[in-house]
Amino acid sequence: MSSRLLDIVIKSLPKILIPGLKYTIPLTLVSFALGLLIAIIVAVTRVMKIKVLSWFFRFYVWVFRGTPMLVQLFIIFYGLPKIGLNIPRIPSAIIAFSLNVGAYASETIRGSVLAVSKSQTEGAIACGLTLWQSIVYIVLPQAIKNCVPALFNTFISLVKDTSLAANITIEEMFMATQRIVAVTYEPLVLYIEVAFIYLLFSTALSYLQKFAEGRLTYRTRKADAQ
Repeated sequence: MSSRLLDIVIKSLPKILIPGLKYTIPLTLVSFALGLLIAIIVAVTRVMKIKVLSWFFRFYVWVFRGTPMLVQLFIIFYGLPKIGLNIPRIPSAIIAFSLNVGAYASETIRGSVLAVSKSQTEGAIACGLTLWQSIVYIVLPQAIKNCVPALFNTFISLVKDTSLAANITIEEMFMATQRIVAVTYEPLVLYIEVAFIYLLFSTALSYLQKFAEGRLTYRTRKADAQ
């Protein structure tokens, strides 16, 4: 690598990393938290087969799993103003990311809930709990624990998907890189640099996933031993 390219890489690092800390990570955390909440509500509602809501949520999952996230982002930010709904860029991104995560994660959670033995629900009801209470307090905690690896994978994917926010002018890492490329005319080295930063973020989350899984396994074994 020439001294000029090395100088560009070094000088561009904080210009890329700061938007990552300012936009990419907060967008990921907020969107995933809201998406997980949506996923739990959708999964529980569908498992309980509440007629009208169940059909509505099934339609929601079908739409958001069947269309690209970029299209969803464009509809919310560029399309909704045509019917009078003007949503600022950051809330638009959060809404799109959260709804997308909610659709995918709800299927993961729903599958885990259905995998829990029905005898536990029946036992909880026999002890005086309602169906709703047995799912929320008995079944759901076990289901969430069982699908932690899959949920972490969704979380890691969301970190990378936040790069789509550049399309609605949010100055996250990818857009910051595009602006530097427009000035330096060095797309190869700069896009490799931002890819490496995304890779570092994803790797750190992968280690966090392994730690969380290890703790859950340890607690499960400890509980079984008691």
